[in-house]
Amino acid sequence: ELPRLKELGVTAIELLPVAQFPGTRNWGYDGTYPYAVQHSYGGLEGLQRLVDAGHALGLAVGLDVVHNHLGPEGNYAPQFGPYFSDDYRTPWGAALNFDGPGSDEVREFFISSAIFWMEAAHIDFLRLDAAHAILDAHNAVSFLEELSTRVAVAEVELGRTMRLIAETSLNDPRYVEPVESGGRGLDGQWNDDFHHALHSLLTGERDGYYIDYGDVGALARCYLDGYRLQGDYSEFYRRRHGRPSAHIEPSRMVVFSQNHDQVGNRPRSDRLSTLVDFESLKLAAAAVIFSPYIPLLFMGEEWGETAPFWFFVDHGDRGLVNAVREGRAREYASMGLGAGIADPGDPATYEDCKIDSTLQASGRGATLYRFYTELLQLRRSEPLLHALTRPEMRAETISANALAIHRQDDHGGLTLYLNFAEEAVEVRLPGGARLLHSSADAKWDGPGAGDLATRPFMQSRRSAMLIGYPASL
Repeated sequence: ELPRLKELGVTAIELLPVAQFPGTRNWGYDGTYPYAVQHSYGGLEGLQRLVDAGHALGLAVGLDVVHNHLGPEGNYAPQFGPYFSDDYRTPWGAALNFDGPGSDEVREFFISSAIFWMEAAHIDFLRLDAAHAILDAHNAVSFLEELSTRVAVAEVELGRTMRLIAETSLNDPRYVEPVESGGRGLDGQWNDDFHHALHSLLTGERDGYYIDYGDVGALARCYLDGYRLQGDYSEFYRRRHGRPSAHIEPSRMVVFSQNHDQVGNRPRSDRLSTLVDFESLKLAAAAVIFSPYIPLLFMGEEWGETAPFWFFVDHGDRGLVNAVREGRAREYASMGLGAGIADPGDPATYEDCKIDSTLQASGRGATLYRFYTELLQLRRSEPLLHALTRPEMRAETISANALAIHRQDDHGGLTLYLNFAEEAVEVRLPGGARLLHSSADAKWDGPGAGDLATRPFMQSRRSAMLIGYPASL
C-alpha cells in the first residue's frame, strides 16, 4: 500500500497504538506493555520494516501512544510499583501516577518509552492519545512539558527528529505553546472543532457535541482562528469552553472529516460515505485539504470506503469480554439504538471493518480517488495552499449554508467557495478569476462546473470551488 499512498500524495502515515495487548485484534488502546510491539503485527522487527519501507519512499511514519491508562487485561504494573494514581481516574480506568509518591520513576518509564520509539523504530511523530486525561495537577512541571523537553534532548543526542502531537478536546492552545511561555511545548494537536463544524454542516446532525456547531459561522471561525469554542459558552458542556487560539500557527493543527474515533464511536460506526451523497463527500474532501492546516485522511476515505469501523477486542477473559459487550449495549440502548450494534468480541466484527482497496479501481471509487489525488496535487502546487499560514485570510458568508474563504499575498489570491446548501447559490466572482478546481466538474461525475463568465454565476449545490485571481484585485 505504501507506493499507492505515495502516488496519491500522502506524506505520512499514522498507526493506531501497537503496544502489546491481549489476543490478536484490538484498536490498540488496551495495551499493557509500552515497550513491546504487538506480536500479531510482527513485533518490533515488523514495525522496523514498515518504517524503513516508508522512509525509503519519503513517507514519515507516526504512532499513536497511550500515556493516560493501561489496558485491563495482562496489566501487572501495580505489582511492581505505584504506577497508578490514588487521586484520579480516567474513563478507561485508573489514571497513571504522574504526580504522587513514586511518580518520578513512573514518568521516567513512560518518557523513556516515547524515546524508545524514536531510537529503536525510527518513528517520526507520536500522537498522544487523550492528552487531557494525562492528569498531574499536583506537580508544577507537567508530564507533557517534561516529555517534550526530554524528547528535544534525545533528538540532539540521536540526530533524529520526532514530533509530538496531542489529541485533546480541551481547545487549549497551551499544549503547543513554548515551555518558556508556560506551555507544554508540543508540536501540534488535533482540532476536533473543525471536524464537528464540518460534519454538522454535511449531515445536519445536531445531537451531542454537534449542538455547538451546524452553521457556516462555526466553520469559518475554525478556518480563521483554529477553534470554534475559544472561551465561548457551550450548550454541550453547559459552561464556557476553550481558550483563544488565533495566534497558533496553522502548521500546529491537524484537521479531518473522519477519523477512527469519530467513526468508530458512532453507535453504528458508520463512515461519512454512508451518511451523505457523493457531492457531499467531494465537498468534505476539499474543505479539509484546502484548509490552512495539516489534513488527515482516514484509511479508505479516498475511495469512499463504506465498511464500518466497529470497536473490537480479543480479550482472553470472557468475563471482561461480556462486560465490554454489555456496557456498550447499555450505552447505546439508552439512546434508543440497541439493535444492530456489533459484538466487540466476535471475530466477524473485526472482519467487517476491513477496507476494500479494489474499490479505487472502478466506478465512483475510482472517480473519488482521482479527485483526492488532484486535491493533494493542487495543495502542493499552489503556494497559498501549502504555506500552512493565514496570509490575509478572511471569511465571507454567502448564505446561511455557504461561505467563501479568501487568501491573498503579494503574488495573488485564492478563494475557496464552499456551498453546503441543497440548492445552487449566487457567487460574486472578481474579474480575472480563473477556475483552479470545482468538485461539480463533470469529470468528477458532477453536474458541471459552469462558466465563470456567466452572470450571475451560480455555484452548484453541495460543491467546492477554488478560484485564483491576480494580486491587483
